[in-house]
Amino acid sequence: MADELRMDRTAAEAAASLPPDNRKHERIPIRLAVDYRRTNSFLADYTRNISRGGTFIVTNRPLAVGTLFRFTLSVPSPPTSFELVGEVVWARSDGPEPGMGIRFVYDSDEERQRMEEAMERLLIENLGPALAERLLSLGPNRK
Repeated sequence: MADELRMDRTAAEAAASLPPDNRKHERIPIRLAVDYRRTNSFLADYTRNISRGGTFIVTNRPLAVGTLFRFTLSVPSPPTSFELVGEVVWARSDGPEPGMGIRFVYDSDEERQRMEEAMERLLIENLGPALAERLLSLGPNRK
């Protein structure tokens, strides 16, 4: 597996075995490169996890809560980039893992559907169909 993409299989298996919590969408542990702009600089950070509704970006310089911004998620295998818009819904700049929680913002249901399908393919390709299906079926909108 490529260095840029790190799915923790043990963490994914643990997540699949836990009962659902109050989150709208189940989080999947995955590390993807994230590029975005802040004021006059370009930043390169990474995700800690991702779900149908958003992601957690690990960063020492989180954006302000409420900020809408455009960012790129890069998937190395096969090489693919997703251009997305997100809203910062919470942020922390201290503690063991500073970063920001991002809610995906879509222009249309078709755009949302394309991203969800791409995420499903990514999980299947990197975790295998059995584990991916267990993780994908955890959310309330699934089986």
